[in-house]
Amino acid sequence: MARGADKGRIFVGVGGWTFEPWRGTFYPKDLKKDRELAYMAERLTAIEINGTFYRGQKPETFRKWAAEAPEGFRFPLKASRFCTSRRVLAEGAESIERFFATEPTAMRGKLGPILWQLPATKRFEKDDVAAFLKLLPASHDGVTLRHVIEAGHESFADPAFVALLREAKAEVTQVVIDDPDHPTIADVTADFVYLRLERSREDVETGYPADELDAWAKRLKTYAAGGVPDDLPTLTGDQTAKAPRDVFCFFISGAKVRNPAGAMAMIERVKG
Repeated sequence: MARGADKGRIFVGVGGWTFEPWRGTFYPKDLKKDRELAYMAERLTAIEINGTFYRGQKPETFRKWAAEAPEGFRFPLKASRFCTSRRVLAEGAESIERFFATEPTAMRGKLGPILWQLPATKRFEKDDVAAFLKLLPASHDGVTLRHVIEAGHESFADPAFVALLREAKAEVTQVVIDDPDHPTIADVTADFVYLRLERSREDVETGYPADELDAWAKRLKTYAAGGVPDDLPTLTGDQTAKAPRDVFCFFISGAKVRNPAGAMAMIERVKG
């Protein structure tokens, strides 16, 4: 994690900590399975939890995960698929309540943003999205919440979507995706920014080559300092500098085996 008086914090990580091809490439071959989380948490500054998308967890599980990571670490996590895998998002109130009833806030200060992943086929419907955003709580059990919408359909590349996020009662932003199959929306709508870098390749040791890592590191620092990178597409054209903000960046998908190396290389670039 990078911190400075003139900028926000930058958290960098990968998705999950269990992936067999990481054994021998990231994890030592003889590392015990139950040590994987702690090992990764010592080297990265965040982990995006995917398992919560498929099944509910128990408060004691959230507490156990948090206990295995150092102070300052963050665990963003995906909300249950039952909240978002539906034709009408506004009908997900009960599922959202059930998700928070599993007490992800048991992680307390180590809880990162909640990621609401929409189906790739879900089109932008202004009234439905507005109603869904009203269902997202600003806090739970005394913990302030941050929310992230991952919308893959090209119809979300609409200034009206950005406006809805800025008007939401909770802190909500969209994922800034580096992926040719999804729209990249770099507008800032909250007090934090969330990026997923999905173009890692297996023939590059760090997933992304050095010059691309350098370029993304510059963008992360710009976001953290309160700006908006001038080489990323925005829908509103708002480049106004604001207060320093937290930035979350994850190496996800692509050549997954290379993602931990990419994350560590990025952490070196954004230090200080």
